[in-house]
Amino acid sequence: MATKPRLFIAQELRKDLEFFLTDTQAHYLCHVLRMAAGGFFLAFDGKNGEFECELSVCGKKQTSSKVLRQTRIFEKAPDIFLLFAPVKKDKTDFIIEKSTELGVSKIVPVITRRTISEKVKKERYICQAVEAAEQCRRLDVPAVEDVRTLEGVLKVWDENRLLYYMDETGNGRPAAEVFAEDAGKHLPSAVLVGPEGGFDEEELEFLRRQKYAKGVSLGKRILRAETAVAAALSCWQAICGDWK
Repeated sequence: MATKPRLFIAQELRKDLEFFLTDTQAHYLCHVLRMAAGGFFLAFDGKNGEFECELSVCGKKQTSSKVLRQTRIFEKAPDIFLLFAPVKKDKTDFIIEKSTELGVSKIVPVITRRTISEKVKKERYICQAVEAAEQCRRLDVPAVEDVRTLEGVLKVWDENRLLYYMDETGNGRPAAEVFAEDAGKHLPSAVLVGPEGGFDEEELEFLRRQKYAKGVSLGKRILRAETAVAAALSCWQAICGDWK
């Protein structure tokens, strides 16, 4: 196999550690990939980097592995949160996957006044974030918070964290211009993307009054929520994040 499979292990890894795989992980390696004992894979724990591991036992009841060596030291993702209003299932799946690939450190689903889909399955989001992190070679997995109202999130907002909210009304400044003001400062930040219908005017007025919030425009075209997430995070990463 040209590329070793890669798994997130929810325990701290170190050289010579022996550990058991979950049933899902064991099924993936032993049955989907048909890996036998003696096969190699990569593992990361979100704290200590990435390690090469050997599949020791591929059994029906338990599947065990051993850490052989460290392949990459730990590197933390940029301090950027994503706040988004849940949309339809497949579009929300896209948001979780792409925001993980684009390096967010935390994912926060928020209910706004115009949110259409309020069905939030946190465990599903976590599984999608883990899978995306495994595939894109991240060394950590973004935290996924419980769904809350936007009002509730902003009521306890840390004012030291900048909040860039996507303003489709034409009142926001160009994204590249706004992000460039903060480039090189390494400030805790967050991107807020509203629902398909956009933010309610009262929500926008509240955001405009906050010293920590900056309205951002993503151009003349109205983007779908999932497109806006990918566009905003890509722009932020290119100017303020770890793409430089």
